Amino acid sequence: MPVIETSNLTKFYGRRVGVSALSLAIPAGQLFGFLGPNGAGKTTTIRLLLGLLRANTGQARVLGLDCWSASHRVKAEIGYVPGDLRLYPWMTLRRSLWLVSRVRGRDLTTSGANLAKLFDLEPDVPVRKMSRGMKQKLGLILAMAHNPKLLILDEPTTALDPLVQYELYQELRRRAATGVTVFFSSHTLSEVESLCDRVVIIRQGVLAADATLAELRAQAPREVVIQWPDQQTCLQQPVPACLEISAREGSSWKASLTGRPQELLTWSHNRALEDITIGAPDLETLFRSFYQQSE
Repeated sequence: MPVIETSNLTKFYGRRVGVSALSLAIPAGQLFGFLGPNGAGKTTTIRLLLGLLRANTGQARVLGLDCWSASHRVKAEIGYVPGDLRLYPWMTLRRSLWLVSRVRGRDLTTSGANLAKLFDLEPDVPVRKMSRGMKQKLGLILAMAHNPKLLILDEPTTALDPLVQYELYQELRRRAATGVTVFFSSHTLSEVESLCDRVVIIRQGVLAADATLAELRAQAPREVVIQWPDQQTCLQQPVPACLEISAREGSSWKASLTGRPQELLTWSHNRALEDITIGAPDLETLFRSFYQQSE
């Protein structure tokens, strides 16, 4: 049974589409990246999963429970950090853990203290004196202290310094290894690429791509530079089907690899090359193409 399952999930705001016919199946223990530009429908999807919004059509289930009709049971199993995190000015970590312990019916003091140590957050600093990064740490601690089966994190690294980001990624990987599912929403490719196993790309409420990082890297273009011995040789050479030439400069080609690297290496065998460079997969270009295709 998937931890998150949606079927043709659709939500309208009047005539505006929040999300349209979204179908997902996310298993336990997956680090799942939910990627899209601002306004793509990421937050709408999250609110539907949390039972904060009711879908116009389709269905969303978490741990086999309907997200609307059983939202109170769903919320008990979720840890959530919103993209617009807001906290009461009087709250401290210590007071917050006491309050959330009462709400959840379990003592979260020890687990919260361990997370505070990990993220380096003092227990008695009130929110009104916290920096933005400290508030984000508090939100993460409160979301994870009860050891939820599902973490839904909406832009969770906002205002975190690189060291805390690293600690967060390590903690999320550790939890995923124990079967916790992480739903990581972001509009930043680099952090999703560094953390997640699988990525869904959404644009204007519509699913644009659903693939593992390995599958996306296999699809992504690579920049190729080929250096020939001289300009005449450069001009005379036939262009293989696996390359798209973007520029000929003197005795060199600059191109994009449209096929597999093995095709290019086979073609280059026994040719009078001075040098050949094949760059890493360019995921940024691939992701931009998904956005454009779905417009």
